[in-house]
Amino acid sequence: MIIKVRYLTVFLFLVCLWNANAQSFAPVSYVSTLVGTQSKYELSTGNTYPAIALPWGMNFWSPQTGKMGDGWMYTYTADKIRGFKQTHQPSPWMNDYGQFAIMPVTGKAVFHEDERASWFSHKAEIAKPYYYKVYLADFDVTTEITPTERAAMFRFSFPDSENSYIIADAFDRGSFIKIVPEENKIVGYTTRNSGGVPDNFRNWFVILFDKPFSYFAVVKDGKIKERETEFDGNHAGAIIGFSTQKNEKVHARVASSFISEEQAMINLKELGNDDFDAIVTRGKERWNEVLGKIKVEDDNVDNLRTFYSCLYRTVLFPRNLSEIDANGNVIHYSPYNGQVLPGYMFTDTGFWDTFRSLFPFLNFLYPSENIKMQEGLVNAYKESGFLPEWASPGHRNIMVGNNSASVVADAYLKGLRGYDIQTLWEALKNGANNVHPKVSASGRAGYEFYNKYGYIPNDVGVNQNVARTLEYAYDDWAIYRLGKALNKPENEINIYAQRALNYKNLYNPKHKLMAGRSSDGSFSDSFEPADWSRDFTEGNSWHYSWSVFHDPQGLINLMGGKEEFVSMLDSVFIIPGAKGMKSRSMIHEMREMQVMDMGQYAHGNQPIQHMVYLYNYGGEPWKAQFWTREIMDKLYSAAPDGYCGDEDNGQTSAWYVFSAMGFYPVCPGSNEYVLGSPLFKSVTIELENGKEIKIRANSNSKENRYIEQMELNGKKYSKNFLRHEDLMKGAEINYRMSADPNTKRGTKKRDFPYSFSNETRIPDGL
Repeated sequence: MIIKVRYLTVFLFLVCLWNANAQSFAPVSYVSTLVGTQSKYELSTGNTYPAIALPWGMNFWSPQTGKMGDGWMYTYTADKIRGFKQTHQPSPWMNDYGQFAIMPVTGKAVFHEDERASWFSHKAEIAKPYYYKVYLADFDVTTEITPTERAAMFRFSFPDSENSYIIADAFDRGSFIKIVPEENKIVGYTTRNSGGVPDNFRNWFVILFDKPFSYFAVVKDGKIKERETEFDGNHAGAIIGFSTQKNEKVHARVASSFISEEQAMINLKELGNDDFDAIVTRGKERWNEVLGKIKVEDDNVDNLRTFYSCLYRTVLFPRNLSEIDANGNVIHYSPYNGQVLPGYMFTDTGFWDTFRSLFPFLNFLYPSENIKMQEGLVNAYKESGFLPEWASPGHRNIMVGNNSASVVADAYLKGLRGYDIQTLWEALKNGANNVHPKVSASGRAGYEFYNKYGYIPNDVGVNQNVARTLEYAYDDWAIYRLGKALNKPENEINIYAQRALNYKNLYNPKHKLMAGRSSDGSFSDSFEPADWSRDFTEGNSWHYSWSVFHDPQGLINLMGGKEEFVSMLDSVFIIPGAKGMKSRSMIHEMREMQVMDMGQYAHGNQPIQHMVYLYNYGGEPWKAQFWTREIMDKLYSAAPDGYCGDEDNGQTSAWYVFSAMGFYPVCPGSNEYVLGSPLFKSVTIELENGKEIKIRANSNSKENRYIEQMELNGKKYSKNFLRHEDLMKGAEINYRMSADPNTKRGTKKRDFPYSFSNETRIPDGL
């Protein structure tokens, strides 16, 4: 009996210990929001800012080191903070909208961004997704921020001072501010934006303080007007002040709305009656809930920091622009027609970047969120007549492709339901055969030439013609796949299957690469594959020739077989990175590629990011294993320079998250994930349907990057890909890793991933 009691005691102790460990798992503790902030115009190492936010939140906050209107709002090498800005910026290239700033000062009531700027140090800075803290040395003030989705709370720790102030800056280009002293309140709106908004665009904000004002002034286009309470003009601001004791805490409760001041007050209720620390706890729990869907075990803490910092970036965008009205209904201000309408709206994502792995990652791990996003796309189409290709917050005229087709098709083909797919089907057909009358990036620029010639010629006035043709061909395949899944008639969808092979029309057999072609069918004799010519988008032929996501086998056939194909893949890493640098004026993508010392492999830009996985289609999967690990080890870290180019709204981060788990969606819409090299010893993935995926990589290490053997659910597995439907059932994946490549595994044709050319039945006429 005593022995049984002892065993029971030990058992209960172990259960308690296990529960304690389970509860103490806090992936957000590994996140650094400063990764990628050591960037500049000439050379990006992420082009990020430390977003203080909740996943997919409507509003982010960031310390602001850059000047008003500077897309580089926070750079790690700066030493002064000008304010704390509510931001909706997706990238410095797109810049911001709906922005205003708050800044505490002492000693003198000032407003200008240079006069209020304060020295700070990273040594006195804490930057977490749910909590930010920094000491402002010039004013002896500590500022803390904690967010909800549409609101935030500030906590200022002031010194002993008769002259403590807080500034609210609504920025220029049209703003309004009103001080309500009897309510300790400031309200206003900002209209400053960088495009993509209707004429009636406003971001209304409200700020409530817990300390009465002994001083107040409005700022009228830079002029401080004491005891005045209201201004509507180019550049509105407000200053409120009071005396404070040493270390006195002053709180500001802040919220905003794209709908109205009244809705901003409703959004403020997200804070509830909680104090600052309780909101910090709520934010931390939310981040651990979202990031905790993937539990990683590894001896290398730097890998954990990099992984969860990347995972943090994958769940910031697209931004949920929706709000909740007084009756609990989801509504949104339409960035397309300026009306307030029911339902979801998401924005701040460019599909040219994010169709590749960010949206497939949402379908894999957070499908319920992407269901809302698909509903948002339905609304965008109804409100503007086109699906956006780059939304910030409405249609923006940048980048190429018609990759909304991929985003829509991949979601439906992976089983997402509960939204109006028939409207999205009509939207895809419309976008494939039209172009937005004012924003040529939405729809298809040059569609009439593409449909006539089977490619866009380089002599008809449509730049980036090779890039457009290759992406349109893949998008046509995605439309075809979705049409089949929706049981659309063949006479409606076969045209898209035919056009899916248009990539072949730009294959230049002389160079075994894709090249621009004139309307008479000829290729130029002066073609140089390394040149960053106007035929391509932010790249050259070495980057774009692999953009045949849906049909690598067709590309292999064009190149003359697997050996030639693999040889061309190898050549990407051999051709010097500096080659082609003089072909056009310097742009940051060229510099990012040059300094990485990986030949023509330009991981800092999206078109080539899937390329190393193509070795699986050529029968040499061990090279994919080598290079994926090389890229993870060399080009990513948790440091401020932790990326090798633009992070781009979660895309470059999603590449790492997928690749670290050991697989990647080369072709969204195929429902396959192509194998690389798992980075960790153990990964547990909690799916939304309640199932689990467990990945174990025995003998895994920095040196042991090759797959010696693989088992799926206890059975030996030789394929170079995993199927989405198999993973969604729950799966156990076991690897045995080795320092030497296994050149026999995954070499049979049956082991190769999907290619359209391998379809058993291709529509007539192909």
